[in-house]
Amino acid sequence: MENISVIITFIIYLLFMLAIGSHFYKRNESLSDYLIGGRQLNKWVAAMSAQASDMSGWLLLGLPGYAYLQGMEASWIAVGLAAGTYLNWRFVARRLRRYTEIAGNAITLPDYFANRFLDTNRLLRTLSAVFILIFFLIYTSSGFVAGAKLFKSVFGLPYHSALLIGVVVIISYTALGGFMAVSWTDFFQGIIMFFAIVSVPLLAIHATGGFAETTSTLHSAGSGYLNLFNTIDDHPIPLLTIVSLLAWGLGYFGQPHILTRFMAIRSPEEVRPARRIAMTWVVISLACAVLVGLAGRAYLPETLSSSDAETIFMVLVNRLTHPIVGGILLAAVLAAIMSTADSQLLVTSSALTEDLYRVIIRPNASEKELVWVSRGTVIGVAAIACAIALKPDSNVLDLVSYAWAGFGATFGPLVLTSLYWKRMTRNGAIAGIIGGGVTVLVWKQLEGGLFDLYEIVPGFVVSVCLIVLFSLIDRSPEAEVLEQFADAQN
Repeated sequence: MENISVIITFIIYLLFMLAIGSHFYKRNESLSDYLIGGRQLNKWVAAMSAQASDMSGWLLLGLPGYAYLQGMEASWIAVGLAAGTYLNWRFVARRLRRYTEIAGNAITLPDYFANRFLDTNRLLRTLSAVFILIFFLIYTSSGFVAGAKLFKSVFGLPYHSALLIGVVVIISYTALGGFMAVSWTDFFQGIIMFFAIVSVPLLAIHATGGFAETTSTLHSAGSGYLNLFNTIDDHPIPLLTIVSLLAWGLGYFGQPHILTRFMAIRSPEEVRPARRIAMTWVVISLACAVLVGLAGRAYLPETLSSSDAETIFMVLVNRLTHPIVGGILLAAVLAAIMSTADSQLLVTSSALTEDLYRVIIRPNASEKELVWVSRGTVIGVAAIACAIALKPDSNVLDLVSYAWAGFGATFGPLVLTSLYWKRMTRNGAIAGIIGGGVTVLVWKQLEGGLFDLYEIVPGFVVSVCLIVLFSLIDRSPEAEVLEQFADAQN
């Protein structure tokens, strides 16, 4: 009976998501409508969809699992992400919104790079699209893994059956409704995620006996469990570890699925109020995600294994709530997963359709043809990501951290310097993309000593250095590029 209540709640939720996709199906008359919504996002939808698509399933799975195992050490990730979110909204959002419109009304990140640097031979655009495809396949697969773990935990389904169900649902409304469907579903999913992440740790603390009892229990779990600067066994956290955790914040400047929301917001003037909405959501959500792990460690009489730690949110929901309420809260996990996976699928589709198919294969393709090609690539990319996610023991946080570093190092320095340095050139951009992306891919394969540093740090540094070096030894940018840059600063 309890399982039936949860199933009904899930079905209602999924039907609501599909209804949104169907609603926007007929509104996609052009590729711009399908990929960027005609730049018509209001401040609430822009803010909530950006953050919901940012946080993904790891907010309710990966981060609580980390906190459950390692205690307050997980807070360093939360601090880095909160700082990165603010800096991204403060220094990138408004200027990128304005610059993408000035630079040929660009509707994708590779499109913006190509127009910004007059990339006539399409090398910069193609490289950008290829790296988006590589890292989003990894990122999207993390969402599929999280979805499979959810359905397996809730319904006792085999992993692969659970994986297939989640993939089919996400594909359906993303392919149907495009960007506006994705943004509006993310808006509602962000609300559900916020309600869930705030309520569950409070329920766990109450069930444990209050804050005092919870704190006392956690002290017994490990002498350093509640110490921000010590490991769980009370040794100082290595500086390399702290830098790596804080460095998650660097990733924001290069995440295409977040930057697309900046490009799509209705006007540059709506960025400031959107930033306030986003920061309120982010700070509270990150703090509560860490608290889920801590409260779960105090509440559970047994200790979850490291492989099961990422299910702590779902375990608490199943034990502490009525089945109907539990169904709503567990739907938040599905919301977190879907809100990121749908955005990633759409951005990958946009890179393949706008930046490869239209530019290289079919320059004269009609708008209707491009919309249908984009829908087809959503399905194709999802199938490949699903294949990557077939391993049941895949770790959500590991997959997310790899893709996050890839985007942060490949595109982050490029976005920042393109917005603020007029001397930057196309060759500098190409060198930065290759240097940042390849450094992450190589560094990830190395272990021990300095190589334990999160790969986003060396990738980011290498990219910045190459951008500056190759731009300075290159000839000065063309007059048209400098004029666009000046217009974007006003």
